[in-house]
Amino acid sequence: MSRILYSFAWWLALPLVFARLWWRGRKEPGYRQHLAERFGVYRQPGPSQPMIWLHAVSVGETRAAQPLVDALLDAYPKHCILLTHMTATGRETGRSLFAARSARVVQCYLPYDTGWMTGRFLRHFKPAICILMETEVWPNMIAQCRRQAVPVALVNARLSERSLAKAQRLSGLMTEAAHGLSCIAAQTESDARRLRQLGAANVQVTGSIKFDVAPPQQAIETGLRIRGLIGARPVLLCASTREGEEALILEALRSRDIGNLLIVVVPRHPQRFDDVARLIGEHGWHMQRRSALGSGALPGDVQMLLGDSMGEMFAYYSACDIAFIGGSLLPLGGQNLIEACAVGKPVLIGPHTFNFAEVSDDAVAAGAARRVADASDMLAHAMRLVQMHEERGAMSDDALRFANQHRGATVRTMAMLTKLIGRL
Repeated sequence: MSRILYSFAWWLALPLVFARLWWRGRKEPGYRQHLAERFGVYRQPGPSQPMIWLHAVSVGETRAAQPLVDALLDAYPKHCILLTHMTATGRETGRSLFAARSARVVQCYLPYDTGWMTGRFLRHFKPAICILMETEVWPNMIAQCRRQAVPVALVNARLSERSLAKAQRLSGLMTEAAHGLSCIAAQTESDARRLRQLGAANVQVTGSIKFDVAPPQQAIETGLRIRGLIGARPVLLCASTREGEEALILEALRSRDIGNLLIVVVPRHPQRFDDVARLIGEHGWHMQRRSALGSGALPGDVQMLLGDSMGEMFAYYSACDIAFIGGSLLPLGGQNLIEACAVGKPVLIGPHTFNFAEVSDDAVAAGAARRVADASDMLAHAMRLVQMHEERGAMSDDALRFANQHRGATVRTMAMLTKLIGRL
């Protein structure tokens, strides 16, 4: 596909895109806010401070970017960070993470990739550099950056075999975009190899910045408070579950005695909180919502706690005994297991972790994680770990060791970016 056809497709899709934003705004009001930004229209004049632009599409990328944003703010004290997103939850996460440095972190939605809109965005903000997190490669945006002499870096980059195959089907479009990247900091050697296959140059392996995300003390304290309300009961956390996975877990629970185990379910997407609550109720489980959890002890007959809050994943990890990482029971690619390891929790993952293949395999090899075949197998492993205290303790130690051994990606990434940025 050529970039002309790609741009034409975007223009044709814009009415549907706007309708989808309005539809999602029913449950997430943030999608109906700042709409003009998504189309490259700005009511205020451009910023007077020089900008380092970093794009983090949603919650996961925004949280992963925290060590890099802090390092950039420290290294370039005269600059502000322009932090862009595509999702309302990503924007809210950024606002929360960088509240203490809000004077130097400007947030905005990235316009849709039509070329004209991204060109207006660049002329308005005049960034010194564009830094993309993980997989965010937008052909027109990269072409506009080249036209306006804005270097583009892709950092914490990952590319699965599936994503490579999809990109190769659009080889003309994606190869041009890959050639427009000034440098790439890849998470693993496998990611680097696939990026080179796509035509990218100047690819270095720096590791995952997510290993450098330190658990916030406030989140740890919140987790301890939640655990205090739960009491001595064992806790299995089902973190970042995706659509269809909760049903599999609930079905597997039908034929299993879990004793006094408390299951905490935290859906990946907040618009699904109510749907998951209804599903749990339909299966006859006594449930409590996190949002309705007061200061009193959790009643002993509550079997499930629904994590219907944002920005508390570290707290949930801190409060649990065992963490299952969602997105992996179905062929969805899995989610990040690093945060669970960083607080020393034994990790269970399903068979589908292609988005985080190498780090998942490394965690299993290190003894920090175990791979399960399905929901029933996950529950069986969880119950075994509940009963085997020494085994669970050994996995906890291995998880901490695994997380600590892989730190340092931010320093390596900054070394790469400093060469590209020069003296700003």
